[in-house]
Amino acid sequence: MSEVKRSALSVNYCEEYRLLAQRNGREYRILIAMPTEPPPPGGYPVLYALDGDATFLTMAEATRLQTRKPHGFDPAVVVGIGYPSGEPFDMSRRCYDFTMPAEEGTLPERPDGRPWPENGGADLFLDFLERDLLPFIAGLFPVDPSRRTLFGHSLGGLFVLHALFSQPSLFSRYAAGSPSIWWGNGAILGQFDVFVRRFDGQLPSVRLLFTLGAEELSDMVEDGEKLFAKLQPFKDDNGGFRPEFVKFPEEEHVSVLPAAISRVVKFGLS
Repeated sequence: MSEVKRSALSVNYCEEYRLLAQRNGREYRILIAMPTEPPPPGGYPVLYALDGDATFLTMAEATRLQTRKPHGFDPAVVVGIGYPSGEPFDMSRRCYDFTMPAEEGTLPERPDGRPWPENGGADLFLDFLERDLLPFIAGLFPVDPSRRTLFGHSLGGLFVLHALFSQPSLFSRYAAGSPSIWWGNGAILGQFDVFVRRFDGQLPSVRLLFTLGAEELSDMVEDGEKLFAKLQPFKDDNGGFRPEFVKFPEEEHVSVLPAAISRVVKFGLS
């Protein structure tokens, strides 16, 4: 039998950093997939993925394949935003970062019966993205600030909607996967109404991708379809607000992730 040597698996086009939030000192694990081709004239587009410990490698590989020449998209930078624990879904950290404040009585009982972790830090996390992470990435690569995409799933999808309704100019494209619209008795719906009034119905020129698995819990599918229906009247194909909706057949809340991520790459780079 031939000699077999075992070695650690590494991804040679990826790097890892630790970054502290200026306002509260929380530490983040930042995973970066670096393009191997020179940037396009305006700089690299950047895809930002929440829950990076779960989503980063899938997005990095999907981007590497979809940017292959001669027929691929422009080369791009992929950034995964994770946590020092390295857990695919660090519930304590993500529950704080991705949510608006909610009273305990407005939240459903958790499957394990435990209380919900501390929540309500979405605005601080948004501040971390704006003040810390985006400038950090811009210091590493020549990037195109007009081609930034933010993707999140579940509670992360809720945060993507919160970011869109709060600071629509921070990213040019928002991708909300299976968003937890139920959080805080549907508080995000109130944010949407404020968003519409703020712009007097003429919503800003950003793109929104809304994805769901057809086999997810019926309430999540119904909530998503209802919110998307509320967005449709504001669609403007002439350079204005452009919402898109994709429902993946035969996929549930977790199995939908690879399909959603692949579509997000196409959405962010096309």
